[in-house]
Amino acid sequence: MLNEQELDYLEQQIPILAETATKQAYWQTLASGDKVMIAEDGKLIEVSPDGSRKIIKEIGKPSKVTQRFLKIPR
Repeated sequence: MLNEQELDYLEQQIPILAETATKQAYWQTLASGDKVMIAEDGKLIEVSPDGSRKIIKEIGKPSKVTQRFLKIPR
């Protein structure tokens, strides 16, 4: 069983792993010949495998979310 320090360390790795998986999925999708939709500078953009970009629509800028933690007693 993991101790509290080990569990905290593993939980800290989740954002790094999620970012890596997202980037990998982005590039794999383009490499397979499919298009990808991204949000950038208040716009929804379609990115094609050849690198061309097409603005689909204007969207709201992202809002900042405050990270919160909840400890569940054992």
